[in-house]
Amino acid sequence: MTDYLIRRALLCQVVLLAVSCTPTVRVAAPEEPITINLNVRIEHEIRVRVERELDDIFNDDSGLF
Repeated sequence: MTDYLIRRALLCQVVLLAVSCTPTVRVAAPEEPITINLNVRIEHEIRVRVERELDDIFNDDSGLF
């Protein structure tokens, strides 16, 4: 009978230890709003425009060279 109680007490301790070590996952909204920076796209459009203008300037028909 004593052996049974010792095993049961040990099992309870192992279960309590396992339950207390489980990780918790918390889902919460961010404190600051999410911002998306669109400056990259604007710079890309400016570069494309400049490259097209330079292609027109250095065109073979322009007579520059």
